[in-house]
Amino acid sequence: MMSFSQIRAALQPLPAAALILGASVVSLAGAWTFQALGFQPCELCLLQRYPFYAALPLATAAIFLARNAPPLAARLALGLLAAIFVAGAGVAVYHAGVEWKFWPGPAGCTGNFTPPSSMEAFRAQLESVRVVRCDVPALRILGLSLAGWNVPVSGGLALIAALGATAPAKLKR
Repeated sequence: MMSFSQIRAALQPLPAAALILGASVVSLAGAWTFQALGFQPCELCLLQRYPFYAALPLATAAIFLARNAPPLAARLALGLLAAIFVAGAGVAVYHAGVEWKFWPGPAGCTGNFTPPSSMEAFRAQLESVRVVRCDVPALRILGLSLAGWNVPVSGGLALIAALGATAPAKLKR
C-alpha cells in the first residue's frame, strides 16, 4: 500500500489535472444520465454541477500548462481547481443538510405550499411553474442522495487538486 507521501509525490500536476478532468466528465455524464432517466434536478442540484463545468476547461488548461509552461502555471490552475471544488463540497453539504431537514433550503424550492387565491391563479400556476423540490431527494444510493455523494467526490477532487498544486518537484535523472 502506498503511503501518503508516496501518493503526494506521484500526484504531480499533470496526473492530478488528468484525474480531475476524467472525474468531472464522468460526474457530469452521470448527472445527465440520471436526468435522462427522469430524475429531474432541483436548483441546488444544478448549482452543484458548476464546479464540474468549470473544471472541464480549467483542468484541460492545467494539462496543457503542465506539459508546455513553467511548473508554477499548472500549479496555479490546480490551486484554483482546489478552491472551486471546496466551494462545490460546501454547496453539496448545504444541499444534503436541506434534504435531511437539518436547516431550511431556498424558499424557491422548499417550504410550505401556498394555495392560489382563485381558480384563475391556480390555472396560471399549473401552466407556468414546475418546481423540483430541493428538500426531497429524487434518489438515494446506499442511503445517500446524489447531493450526499457529491460531498466526498468534490472533497476528493479538491484534495487531488491541492496535492497536485503542492506536489514536490520530481527529480530529473
